[in-house]
Amino acid sequence: MMDEISSAAHCIHEVFEDRAAHTPERVAVALGGTRLTYRELNQRANQLAHFLRKRGVGPGVFVGICLDRTLDLIVGLLGILKAGGAYVPIDPQYPRERLSFMLEDSRSSVMLTQSALAAELAVEATPVVLLDADWARISLESAANPPRAATAQDLAYVIYTSGSTGKPKGTLITHHNVVRLFRSTQAWFNFSRDDVWTLFHSCAFDFSVWEIWGALFNGGRLIVVPFAVSRTPEAFYRLLCDEGVTVLNQTPSAFRQLIRAEEAVGAAANLALRYVIFGGEALDFSSLKPWFDRHGDRRPQLVNMYGITETTVHVTYRPLTSQDLGSASVIGVPIPDLRIYVLDEGGAPVATGVTGEIYVGGAGVARGYLNRPELTAQKFIPDAFTSEPDGRLYRSGDLARFLPNGELEYLGRIDAQVKIRGFRIELGEISAVLNSHPGVRDSVVIVRETAGGDKTLVAYLIEHAEAEVDLADVRRTLRDRLPEYMVPSAFVTLPAFPLTPNGKADRAALPEPDLGRPELTTPFVVPHDDLERSIAALWRELLGVDQVGAHDNFFELGGHSLLMSELKVRLATSLKREVSMVELFQYPTVSSLASYLSRPAQAAAQPMLSAHDRAEGRLQSQHQRQQAAARRARSRNGR
Repeated sequence: MMDEISSAAHCIHEVFEDRAAHTPERVAVALGGTRLTYRELNQRANQLAHFLRKRGVGPGVFVGICLDRTLDLIVGLLGILKAGGAYVPIDPQYPRERLSFMLEDSRSSVMLTQSALAAELAVEATPVVLLDADWARISLESAANPPRAATAQDLAYVIYTSGSTGKPKGTLITHHNVVRLFRSTQAWFNFSRDDVWTLFHSCAFDFSVWEIWGALFNGGRLIVVPFAVSRTPEAFYRLLCDEGVTVLNQTPSAFRQLIRAEEAVGAAANLALRYVIFGGEALDFSSLKPWFDRHGDRRPQLVNMYGITETTVHVTYRPLTSQDLGSASVIGVPIPDLRIYVLDEGGAPVATGVTGEIYVGGAGVARGYLNRPELTAQKFIPDAFTSEPDGRLYRSGDLARFLPNGELEYLGRIDAQVKIRGFRIELGEISAVLNSHPGVRDSVVIVRETAGGDKTLVAYLIEHAEAEVDLADVRRTLRDRLPEYMVPSAFVTLPAFPLTPNGKADRAALPEPDLGRPELTTPFVVPHDDLERSIAALWRELLGVDQVGAHDNFFELGGHSLLMSELKVRLATSLKREVSMVELFQYPTVSSLASYLSRPAQAAAQPMLSAHDRAEGRLQSQHQRQQAAARRARSRNGR
C-alpha cells in the first residue's frame, strides 16, 4: 500500500490523510471498547492542529507531549505534525528534572498533556494544553485538513536517548526519514489495511514510531495497549487473541515473557499473528525454541531487525527459521535505501569475517543531535564511499562482521553503551549522576547477567575519604534524576577500582555484588507469618538477595516491571494466587502484599482504580504515581 506514496514528497500526516480519505469508516485506533475511525481521528487531529497553529506552532517548532496511553496520545501526535511542528515525546514516569531538561533543551513552545498529569508535573516554564480540560475550546476549531505547512525535509520528532555526559541527547528525525522507512520495507512485509498492530511501547522509545505509523500508513488498526497490560504477559497474550493482532513488535526481553505466558495459559487457536518483529536489543536465537516448537517457523514469521534511533528505527532485516536456533546474533541485510559498512579503526573496510564497527548511510540517517554540534560532527561523518552530495555516515559504536553470504552478525558494543529490556543506556550518564552525589568520589557502572538470563545494572563506588556514603541516599538521588530502568539494582563500595595495565578501571575484575540486603531507609523487619515468609522467599530467589524484610520495597531491592511479571507467575504457581500487575504495583512491600492477599476474596477483588482511570484506560500504577510525586516534591524542595 505504501507503493502509492512518494517518499520524497509526503509528510507523515499527509500519508495518514490519504488513508483517511480512502478508508474513512474503518477503525484507526482502539483502546478497550473505545474506537476512533480514520475520519474521526483525522478530524480531531485537525482541530488540534488549527488550535496549535494559532499558538505559533509551525515548521521547526517543538511541542512536548506527555500523555498516558490513551487515544488522545495518537490525536496529539497527529495534531502536532499537522500543525507543522515536531513532537518531543516524554514518558509520564520520567523524573521531573529529566522532563524539564527535555522541554528546555528542545525549547518546546507548548506541552500537550492531561489534567491529572499536569498537576503532578507542575511545569511552569512551558505553556500547557490539556487535551481533556481544554477540548471544549479545541473542538471549536475547523475539522478540515489544515493547509500544508511542513515539507518532507522538516523535522517530525526528536527522541531523547541516554547521553554519556550525564544529560540525554535528542535525535532529530525528519518526515522523509520516517516515510521512506515504510516504503523501503513494504516489499518484505506487504502490510495492508487488514493488519492489526499494537502500540506496546512508550512513545518516547522509537519502536513506537514503527508501531504507530506502520498501522496508520497502511489503513490498518492500531490497538493501544494499557500500561498494566503491557506489563502483564498473560493479559497481553489474551489481548493479542481477542483483537486479532497480526503484526507484533517486541524487544527480545518482552517476548521471552510472552513465551512463558503462552506456556502457562496454553497456545490459543485464535492467535492471528502474521509477523513478530524484534528490535531494541540483541536477540538470543536459542530463546525462540519453545515458540518454534509450538508454532513452527512459517506463520507467524519471526523477523530480526537491528536498528538505531539515529538511523530511524530499523537498519537491517533477517527472517528467522528454526534452523537459526544454534546461530549467533545474525541481523541480516540492510534496508534497500540504506548502506552499511564495517570499518576498522582507520575508517577502512574490513574483509569478510573480520570484526569492525558498523557505519550506516542512506535515507534513514538523522539530521543530527539537537544543540550538540560537536557530538553531531563526531557521530555523523562524511560518507567517503558514495558519490551522493552531502552523503553522511552514522558511526554506530556497534561491532559486527560480514558473513560469507553477505549477512551481518552483531558482536556487541565498543563503548560503554548497553541495551537493557530494549532501553538504550549510556553507562556514563549513570556514573555522572553518581559522581554528583557528595558522598561519591568515583564510580563505575557495568551490566551483569542474572541466573535467569536477565541483564541488570550494578554500580561500583569509591567513597570520599572524609565521609561514608549513604547508599540509600545515593539510590534516592538516582531515582530523582533518572528513569527507573537506569537505576542500578545493586551497589558495591570499594576502596579503589582494580586497574588494567594502562591504568583504566578493569571492569572484568570488579567483584560480584554481595547478595545481602541493600542499604535501605526502611529498617529490616523479619516477616512475621507464613504468607510473608513465602512472599519474601520468592523475592529472594527472583531478586538474588539473601535477606528480604517485611517492609522492604520490591523496586528498592532492585526489581523492575519485567521481574514483577515473573513474580506474578511465581505467585500463581507457588501460592495458587492470581494477582494483577496493577495490584503488585499498588502493594510493593512484602507486608502490604501479604495483607492484600489475606483479605476475603470478595474484598480483595474490589476495583483498585477510579472510574475515570478505567474509562480513560489509564492503568498506570498508584505506586508509580506516588513515586513520581515524591521525586517531584524532593525536586521542588531543592534536593
